[in-house]
Amino acid sequence: MVSEKQIESKIKELFGNITFKDAPSGLYDPLRYMISIGGKRIRPTLCLTTYSLFKDDLQDERILQPAIALEVFHSFTLIHDDIMDKSNLRRGMPTVWSKWGEDCAILSGDVMCIDSYRRISFAPTRVLHPLMDLFAKTAAQVCEGQQMDMDFEKEEGVPMSSYMEMIGLKTGVLIACAAKMGAMLAEAPDADCDNLYEYGYNIGLAFQVADDYLDAYGDEKVFGKPIGGDIVNNKMSWLTTRALEKADGESKKALIEALHMPVSTKEEKDAKIEKVKGIYDALGVGADAKEEIVRLSEKGLQYAKKVCKGLRYEKLRRFSDKLVGRTK
Repeated sequence: MVSEKQIESKIKELFGNITFKDAPSGLYDPLRYMISIGGKRIRPTLCLTTYSLFKDDLQDERILQPAIALEVFHSFTLIHDDIMDKSNLRRGMPTVWSKWGEDCAILSGDVMCIDSYRRISFAPTRVLHPLMDLFAKTAAQVCEGQQMDMDFEKEEGVPMSSYMEMIGLKTGVLIACAAKMGAMLAEAPDADCDNLYEYGYNIGLAFQVADDYLDAYGDEKVFGKPIGGDIVNNKMSWLTTRALEKADGESKKALIEALHMPVSTKEEKDAKIEKVKGIYDALGVGADAKEEIVRLSEKGLQYAKKVCKGLRYEKLRRFSDKLVGRTK
């Protein structure tokens, strides 16, 4: 059985050797930069992990290139997300738009998306059509989730069910796609592919709730971007959604007023973050978020248990733990 260390080594090799066209440099340098600044490589790692539940070979380019495609596509979404969010830092480094400008970032993101489809096309012919169908459906869903996320910024609040639908589209489906894709590439039974999709979807939700938690309570050096960005940008995070759900009377009024505080200067941003976090603390939404992360992780693992047992199951459990371990 392929070990997690072997998968980690293969991922490091793949992204250490990844190439894009040389010219025009203004188009392709941002792609090289985006890959070079790292990331957890969650999606390709999960793809190779689920593949390894059924197969022992990690040398076939027809398997490896689709796994790479997941990270390339994810990186494209980050380039465009950073433009929309006006984020200056990504993984502790300047974002593509802040380094090259918005126009260049949009175009480079576009070609990165196109490159991801090119890599998917390496898949074995016998699974190419269903794989492409899954990937294209997932790509559209990610865009739907991003639109919902932007729409929510104009609202005073949304139901938790709507928020969970949004993060399911924006984050959950691509992690679910990665889990299912690995199994599909291994030609696993349909039932196993579907259960792994649900495993990926639920741990993907847990991962996004953890990301929302860390945006407010994380360490900037570890988190890789400024703490409080969601608060400053009035993004409807899990914490804000839960706070609006729990608050009533004066606490709700105070929260809404805090969310409308000005953020023109660093001092104003800091004041808004401090005020909103104080209300979060009073309402206990940080603890609620941690409970939700555990619940979603356990739900995902219930699907994993339908696929495999013993050492293979442990690989999926450890992957889930690593994904949300930053909140513990």
